[in-house]
Amino acid sequence: MALQYSVTVNNARLDAVETASGTSAKLRFYTGSAPANCAAARTGTLLVEMALPADWMNAASAGSKTKLGAWSGTAVAGAGATPGYACIMDSAGTVCHIQGTSGVGSGDIPVDGTITSGQTVTCSTFTLNAANT
Repeated sequence: MALQYSVTVNNARLDAVETASGTSAKLRFYTGSAPANCAAARTGTLLVEMALPADWMNAASAGSKTKLGAWSGTAVAGAGATPGYACIMDSAGTVCHIQGTSGVGSGDIPVDGTITSGQTVTCSTFTLNAANT
């Protein structure tokens, strides 16, 4: 049997993710495949970097944590590009704390449309879930 956690513990684990990442984290979208892990160097072309709100996630509830506030930024590259992955970095942009797949309306951290340099890019949905195992 695998370890099981109470909802209270799962909520605390989820809230710790935002605390560890810090206030005003940065969300970046890149072309290509994600690096092997968060500690590895970023790969692909940076399409957009978003400065997230100071408090960028709602408090965890029932083992789930959702985005808070507007997540948008201006694309620095791309001509109808679709991101392959995204990462949430600390406020200095030097430490990756979360990375996952990305696409238009799909992936772990989706964008709302293709990306063209100079356009506003929005991430309308993002949810972290804690499994009870």
